[in-house]
Amino acid sequence: MDCVVVGGGLAGLASAVWLTEAGHRVTLLERRGSLGGRTISMPLAAVDDVPDNGQHVFASGYRDLMRYLDSVGTRGHVEFPGHMTVREPGGATRTQAFGGVTGLRTAFGDLPGVTGFDRVRTMLAQGRLVRHVLARPAWLDEVTADEWFRRIKMPQSARDALWDGIVIGLTGDKTEISSARVPADLLRTGIRRAIEQRTAVSIGYPTVDLDTLFVDGAEKFFANHGVEGRNRAVVASVDVADGAVTGVTLTDGEHVAAAAVICAVPVWNITGLLDNVPGHEAIYAAAKQLTPVPIVSVNLYLDRDIGMVDWGEILYGGEGVLEQVWDRQRMHGRDPKDNYFYSTTVSAAYDLVGMSNDEIVDMQMTMLRRYFPDTADARVVHAHVVRMPKSTFAQRPGSAGIRPDQRTAVHGLALAGDWTRTDWTTTMEGAAQSAARAVDVVLSDR
Repeated sequence: MDCVVVGGGLAGLASAVWLTEAGHRVTLLERRGSLGGRTISMPLAAVDDVPDNGQHVFASGYRDLMRYLDSVGTRGHVEFPGHMTVREPGGATRTQAFGGVTGLRTAFGDLPGVTGFDRVRTMLAQGRLVRHVLARPAWLDEVTADEWFRRIKMPQSARDALWDGIVIGLTGDKTEISSARVPADLLRTGIRRAIEQRTAVSIGYPTVDLDTLFVDGAEKFFANHGVEGRNRAVVASVDVADGAVTGVTLTDGEHVAAAAVICAVPVWNITGLLDNVPGHEAIYAAAKQLTPVPIVSVNLYLDRDIGMVDWGEILYGGEGVLEQVWDRQRMHGRDPKDNYFYSTTVSAAYDLVGMSNDEIVDMQMTMLRRYFPDTADARVVHAHVVRMPKSTFAQRPGSAGIRPDQRTAVHGLALAGDWTRTDWTTTMEGAAQSAARAVDVVLSDR
């Protein structure tokens, strides 16, 4: 078939690769000047380096994402050390993992800052949480994650140490905003994947920049397999006749004919593209409810080593100002001959996204000095603030089931993107899984 993929983010790249592997001719249309979507590198001439637009981490249960990396030949650039570190103010650290002895200690309520009878309360609350995750009661979508934790009597100390951070890490949003159903479903998926792979799910990281990991391999694949990739190609509409897709029309009036189309654009770009598709009103309504959530990252180049003990460290009590710090020397094998590079992340950064760069950097350096004593006299060689106002999407109470399926009412047309219905929320794996399902839809329509 002649196939068109609209959108060059991760879901679009995976769709194009897998359609090509299935033996079809593919044209990929991307409205921007480069591929990668929200997983890109941002070269900095000032420090002669290639940082990313934010640190992206992996779960070992990411099957479809790993399939994509296999297809483009870059899976070897992902490592899973099996642990991270929690750091407390003053510099005390503790290894965090979901398996082994550390995982058992967590299950029994042994968490940083959780003492006395709160450990028993935490163990009991975590037992209730697991029961809800497995049973999936309907009311989970009627309350926020914050209300859920209060219902199961999760101590605030345990929330500060682990559970509020888990919700933000899984959903990208605050506990008082996200539906409890979202983290519950994601935890259930994690448990299922852990059972399937017979080991605890662990967190990993790329050892190269995101362009090398996701984009360069895809471009080589396209060149070797005759995929036509067109940047600055803005699609105005998906074209339909007699219930079947016929291609797409660009804003300059060009019609690109196709027997199969996968529309893999971000949730906030879908409205208007599907006006010719029966049932598009429901898709647009769902997109309207999935409101954007901002993330702010800072690439910090300092004049010294700040004394990290792990590749990634979670700051206990740093929510809203600085949540995670990533050691790019350790992760990328980077030679710090001119400076030391650390990346920081703040999810659900509603308060930070409107601040000036200087304000954000000053706040983050103040926090680093609080947690890393070796940073006391550190000098900022260069700072690069990355604001992503539309990094993720919020799923508030009542939103369960609104994300549309990949299959549409039109023969040969499928949707892809992390915002469509998957086992995950707004993750790289959600994007890759949506692409796998979208490819299956259009191939089954042949």
